[in-house]
Amino acid sequence: MSEALQIARATLAGETAWLVGGAVRDRLLGRDTDDVDLAIPGDPKRQARAIARAAGGAAFPLSGEFGAWRVVGPEHRWHVDLVTLRDDDIGADLAARDFTINAMAEPLAGGELVDPHGGRQDLANRLVRMVSERALEDDPLRSLRAVRIAVELDLQIDPATGEAAKRHASGIERVANERVFSELKRVIAAEDVRRGLELMEAYGLTQAVLPELTALRGIEQSRFHHLDVHDHTLEVLDSVALLQRDPVAAGLDEDVKALLAEPLADELTRGDALRWAALLHDAAKPSTRGEHGGRVTFMGHDVQGAQLAREVLTRLRASSRLRDYVAAVTLHHLDAGFLVHRRPLDRRTIWRYLRATQPYSADTTIFTVADRLATRGDNAGPAIEAHLEVARELLAAAREEDSAGPRTPLVRGDELIREAGVPAGPRLGEILAQLEEDRYAGAILTREDALRRARELAP
Repeated sequence: MSEALQIARATLAGETAWLVGGAVRDRLLGRDTDDVDLAIPGDPKRQARAIARAAGGAAFPLSGEFGAWRVVGPEHRWHVDLVTLRDDDIGADLAARDFTINAMAEPLAGGELVDPHGGRQDLANRLVRMVSERALEDDPLRSLRAVRIAVELDLQIDPATGEAAKRHASGIERVANERVFSELKRVIAAEDVRRGLELMEAYGLTQAVLPELTALRGIEQSRFHHLDVHDHTLEVLDSVALLQRDPVAAGLDEDVKALLAEPLADELTRGDALRWAALLHDAAKPSTRGEHGGRVTFMGHDVQGAQLAREVLTRLRASSRLRDYVAAVTLHHLDAGFLVHRRPLDRRTIWRYLRATQPYSADTTIFTVADRLATRGDNAGPAIEAHLEVARELLAAAREEDSAGPRTPLVRGDELIREAGVPAGPRLGEILAQLEEDRYAGAILTREDALRRARELAP
């Protein structure tokens, strides 16, 4: 039994409360869950606050969910959502729910399963089936939720439910974007993400929630690509998933797996966030496509793509950290490839790459490998090997910088003003940056070296 359920049972002992939805479904599947849903007669505010006090957590009303409260446990280990029991009747409450496998309930204190719509049998049949089409009509987000549940739990969607999802997909445009993002991010983070995207496309959901991906269809590329931009994007997504799962198979080392498993933002890991970069990194190619000397070009798609990625994630109400991360990776996703032709890399070149891509140098480098693996046109084999060589070198340098932490400068700005005659202002910052590059390159080693170099650089 989960910690959340234990605390809820102890706190609400003797009160009427129903365990509903995913917690019941997951128990029948033998899955642990840190999310508990309770249906309570009347306003659940008092019970939510009682659970929060007992757990040392926090309770707050859920925006946009009338009568709903959430309790978040210590260190965000779990949460309990409490909603008002519809008509004070568990049968009416379950009849209004989305899918049969979510329309089951148990008394919180323990007791017989209430399953009026055959959810237990559908679960045994590995099926997502709507309770009624009215459920999808009332809340079109449930069309996307059907996909999310199917890919997370490895279930099939009942054909009638799929047709209803398709009929009501366009209605998702009136759903709050933060709710859309809550479901969409889980589809994209799922192990079977490609199946999720295929279902979304089949039901007309992609055009409704991520039209930037649909717009990539049919955008042809240069001879160095074997796919159009849309299918290339999906192969980059596959490559990111491979790097999360088995980086050694992709040509990098096992440490990459640990890095990509680190939490980043919005309940996503760094690897999950790179999946968003995969979907959006070439999103500006339709608007930047051109031809020069008979060759297809996409000039500026990195810069425009970074802005577009930021706009998409802002629309979806993603956090500023996720927006910054995906935009930064998109902006610099070409940089490592440009360095392939500058091998062997000198220290200054590496330093400039690290400065340009910080604080996500390692992540950006890893992403460029995913992008390169999905680019298999002319000369693909040698090009991939050359890129991997550069990427391994840049990744090692990024790790070295991260482990070393901030370095004390050889000389401070006020000392340059006082002892080297450097004037205050923008030039001072430029000289300090140049001294750091010189130090990384081994051109200066001591404070005296730095002062001498600053005098050379000062006007």
